[in-house]
Amino acid sequence: MDAFVTGTDTGVGKTVLAALMAAALGNGYWKPIQTGRIQGRAPTDRETVIAWTGLDAPNAPPEAYVFDPPVSPHLAALEAGVTIDLPSIRRPRTPLPLVIEGAGGVMVPINETEFMLDLMHHLAVPIVVAARTQPGTINHTLLTVEAIRRRKLALTGVVLVGEQNEENRKAIERYGGVRVIGWIPPMSRIDRAALVAVFERHFDRSCFDGKSAYES
Repeated sequence: MDAFVTGTDTGVGKTVLAALMAAALGNGYWKPIQTGRIQGRAPTDRETVIAWTGLDAPNAPPEAYVFDPPVSPHLAALEAGVTIDLPSIRRPRTPLPLVIEGAGGVMVPINETEFMLDLMHHLAVPIVVAARTQPGTINHTLLTVEAIRRRKLALTGVVLVGEQNEENRKAIERYGGVRVIGWIPPMSRIDRAALVAVFERHFDRSCFDGKSAYES
């Protein structure tokens, strides 16, 4: 089934988590909105995930919108003279289910009136939140969970990324009433085999069993 990977902020580890889920679950990958494409200097997230997982083009479809400036989607679109039109973003047809990666956190604006949270509502697939393990993660994670639940979207759980921090994990589960369903430790090497090994060692596979796109 499809899943949407969001994060508590930018650079938290969404792309690693999305690649890990794609590799371990046998899914494809799609990032509807990409900013920070600097041709010739660094790969896009799509290109990075393809390199890590070995996905072929039909299962890693191109972005709906892609911009060069490494800024919020609404600002990147404004600088490009484009308005991101939410209804025009449609799930591409792919042979495999997709892991869909958002841009930034849930309240990142995509145009003058809509946010990444509206894209998540529009696509209506279960959500996995990538969160840091470091100090500050409790506040950021609980606010993200609260925003998702306020829109009555299905929340599969939280995945922590970074050095292990058991107390932060316990606090997120206790105060957020949400499960931490996986942990990605620092990785010295990232490829398909390494990603699958982390999933098998540190994730609860039963959480990815086809939950409805909306909470009851």
